[in-house]
Amino acid sequence: MAPGKLSEEVAPEAPLKAPDGKEAPLKAPDGKEAPLKAPDRKERALSYSRVPLRIAQISDLHAGEVTFQHDVMARAIETINRMQPDVVVVAGDLTTAGYEDEYIEAAGIIAQIEPPKVIIPGNHDARNVGWVHFERYFGNRFSRLRRAFDPVRAERLRATGFTVVGVDSSEPDLDEGRVGRDRYQWIRTQFEEPGDIKIFAIHHHLVSVPGTGRERNIVMDAGDLLAQLTSLDIDLIVSGHKHVPFFWGINGILIANSGTCSTKRLRGLTPSSWNEVEIDASTIKVFLHYPDGRRELAVIFSRKTRALTREAFYMTEEFISSNRLSAVI
Repeated sequence: MAPGKLSEEVAPEAPLKAPDGKEAPLKAPDGKEAPLKAPDRKERALSYSRVPLRIAQISDLHAGEVTFQHDVMARAIETINRMQPDVVVVAGDLTTAGYEDEYIEAAGIIAQIEPPKVIIPGNHDARNVGWVHFERYFGNRFSRLRRAFDPVRAERLRATGFTVVGVDSSEPDLDEGRVGRDRYQWIRTQFEEPGDIKIFAIHHHLVSVPGTGRERNIVMDAGDLLAQLTSLDIDLIVSGHKHVPFFWGINGILIANSGTCSTKRLRGLTPSSWNEVEIDASTIKVFLHYPDGRRELAVIFSRKTRALTREAFYMTEEFISSNRLSAVI
């Protein structure tokens, strides 16, 4: 399905359905349903401030994988629903091999997440023509969600709203990723609100992640894509893929990689985890959530320093004009 310009506001999502028309519930290992009780608004308000922009970032669920941990996934969803973030980014690898029964299981899991969602596929989801099932259960592989802030929140956050753009970087039956220059103009048109906080979601990592072995499947056009995103003044890039959480600050952009939120496909001593991103007027903070219930501050990225970084790193117009290596400008 070719990406097209989506509406500015995304309608509330209906529960995802299996082919027989029934809702696909989250299952525990014994086969029983694991319903999640949503706390009331008062209980939620006691835990989290509603002023900062809050994003839950989960990836690499791998439904159908033998090491998938149903109880860990259920606790993560319960925490996310209690948190009530502005948006949940599901950053790819929902399945293990792209088969339909895995997509049915993944749809049942993701349907339990209450807040608005941006869902993109990963390389595992594109295996065995799995992108066909992705579009049946989750819609367009390229998507946009935009929300405006109310006047008080806009003043506090110094932003008009937020825009999340999600892209499909997968290639059928390949581990490496690619976006492609034919998509760049579409990406540029999605970030049409200059005063918004801008978030870009992609499954594959754009910068190498430490502790993940020899680099073999970084996005093939990562350099060109990063140049495009820099010129768009992107605030945050969220991705998954390597099952290792890590963070980079490049050209004033925070790049946040998430680990696997629900499997035991782990490297070294890295536990399962997912990211909570909190953005206020001065900082972007990322907290990691672990299966044992810990919420751990992982990184603080200064939005003020971000502006200084942009000013301190300046490529001249003369250089750009003389070295036209891409169509960034």
